This record gives sequence, C-alpha cells and structure tokens, in this order.
Amino acid sequence: MAADSIINWSLLSLSAPGWGGVLLQGFLHSIQIAVGGYALGLLLGVGGAFGKLYGGPVTRDLLECYTTIVRAVPELVLILLLYYAGTDLLNQLLGAIGFGTVDISGLMAGIFVIGVVQGAYSTEVLRGAIKAVPAGQIEAARAYGMSPGKVLRRVTLPAMLPYAIPGLANLWLIATKDTALLAVVGFSELTLVTRQAAGATKAYLLFFCAAGALYLALTLVSNVFIGALERHARRGFVEQR
Repeated sequence: MAADSIINWSLLSLSAPGWGGVLLQGFLHSIQIAVGGYALGLLLGVGGAFGKLYGGPVTRDLLECYTTIVRAVPELVLILLLYYAGTDLLNQLLGAIGFGTVDISGLMAGIFVIGVVQGAYSTEVLRGAIKAVPAGQIEAARAYGMSPGKVLRRVTLPAMLPYAIPGLANLWLIATKDTALLAVVGFSELTLVTRQAAGATKAYLLFFCAAGALYLALTLVSNVFIGALERHARRGFVEQR
C-alpha cells in the first residue's frame, strides 16, 4: 500500500498523461534498429568471412583492418563517428558529383551504424564456424563431384550452423542493447524516451525499471527462438567428445 502511494503507476498508462505509449513506440524503434542492423551486419559478416577465408591477399588485408579497427574502438566512439562524420562525408561526395545533399533519417543511420559494428563481429564468428567444419566432409562432397556452390549449400552451411548460432545469438542480444547508445545522437529509441519521461515526471525509478523490463522481455523471447533454432540446426549433429 505504501509502495503504491509512492509509485504513480498511472504514469505508465498508454494514454495521456501517461508515458506508456511513448515508451512502447521507443521500444518499437529499438527493435527496428536492432533487426535492421543485425541483418546488415550478418550480410557483411558472410561476405567478410568468405573474403577472409577465400579472398586474395588484398581482400584479406582490408577485411583484417576492418574487423580489427571496429573491434578495437569503443562502440560509442564508432557510433558518433559513423553517425556524424559518415553522413557528412556522404553528402560531400554527393555534392562533388553534382547531386544535392540528402536528409538521412535517424532510423536508416542507426541501422547503418549498428550494422557496421555487427558486421565486424559476425565476420569472425562465421569465419570460425566455417573453419570448424571437418575438412573430410568437404573433401567427400568434392569427391562426389559437387560444384563449389553445391558444396557450400549442402555441406558447409548446414555443418557450420551449430558452431555459428551461439555466437550469432549473442551478437543479436548485443545489438538489442547497442541501440541504447543511439540515445547520444538524439534518436528516439527506448533509452532516450525513458530519460525524457523520467526527466519530465521525476519518476526515475519507475521509468528506468519499466525500460529494463522491456529489454528483459525482449531477451527472454529471443532466447526462446534462439533455443528452437539451435535445436533444429543440431538435428543429427554428433557431439565431439
């Protein structure tokens, strides 16, 4: 009873003067950025992994620089650099070739920033997973006369998934948390709107606990899907002892 008198739960209502609807909208923006950034990072990771394993010396060196720099520099610094300097550089390049400047939306910029960061980590996760595939399986597929594309589709990818999923799942959870860093550039994701709501009402404990509960719910739901995906990928997989 005393707790109810201290905490004004009506502030979480979906209609004004509650901030619940604002929090859910920010949460939706966070999910959009996480999904888009993770998908972009996965594409970069696939290309980066195959480039590191099968590319020429120049390709491998460039990809090594990319993964090393991104993993070495703090993510907050990268976000500030890519968000501000990246968009400014793009407009300068467009101006140099005769096009006008473009107004890049915060959502697209956020997806790009998270995707570049995720791409470096995905590259190493996928590279390690591909190298973990027993060489005998690939040699056997080649002995059957499979083309390189068929070997990749029927042998390498299915065999690497059990090794890749734990690392990729961890990167997805990291992506959901990294969206909070975009608050420093003013994008209205969950952390920023939570801070705005708490500042306007002075109910810091209520709103930050609510935001934490939303992040936790996303993690728990993600774990259910990740577990199902991992069990599916490990069907018929013999554990090495």
